[in-house]
Amino acid sequence: MAVKPEYGVDAPNVIRNLLIGGAVCILLVLAVPKFSVGNVVFEPFPGLLYTAASLIVPAVLMIVYAKVGKFRHRDRMLEKVAWTGEESVLDVGTGRGLLLIGAAKRLTAGHATGIDIWNAEDLSGNSPDAVLRNVGLEGVGERTTVKSENARKMSFEDGSFDVVLSNLCLHNIYETAGRAEACREIARVLKPGGAAVISDFRHMRQYADELGKAGLAVQTYPLDWTGTFPPLRILAARKPA
Repeated sequence: MAVKPEYGVDAPNVIRNLLIGGAVCILLVLAVPKFSVGNVVFEPFPGLLYTAASLIVPAVLMIVYAKVGKFRHRDRMLEKVAWTGEESVLDVGTGRGLLLIGAAKRLTAGHATGIDIWNAEDLSGNSPDAVLRNVGLEGVGERTTVKSENARKMSFEDGSFDVVLSNLCLHNIYETAGRAEACREIARVLKPGGAAVISDFRHMRQYADELGKAGLAVQTYPLDWTGTFPPLRILAARKPA
């Protein structure tokens, strides 16, 4: 049986906590269908079931995104680039290589580089070894490089890349100033005439503002309510030639 690449589950600790919380609510309903305080009888059944559903449903939607939706969303992001096959590409926050490999498959003479600090809280099995394994399984090793780098301070020279990609990465920088720094770095390493495509579920207005301040022309797209959870938005920014 052929071994398939594995791209992990986003925010695994969040999903675990949501499922545990939902299970606890259901167990409470089963164990204590009603109780009394003095002469007052309480029946928490409806409220606890509603709470359980409000925890379990988002967890399930996040799992569906991780197993199915993220591949559609990757393609949606990559479609924002007019590929020639000769691009130099940077994937910021590459994780287990979903965007990196997707871009590399569109290249002929080009090259794709993925950077990350591989925080285990962001993605299950998040590690350099995991992305290199996927690169090998997908057959794009000759067209890819993987480096350990912080998005806020990249080692690349100005104007190194035709395309910069990033999905669900920058929100993990908790400081506003840090996210601004990462946006400036993306603008700096982008070649004149190059394109940046960024997707996230929060702080998108800040990303657009920072890239705009750096001189890029920014276009934002509507939230995707059909397969991403939390719903994700895409922005595409182009650096003047």
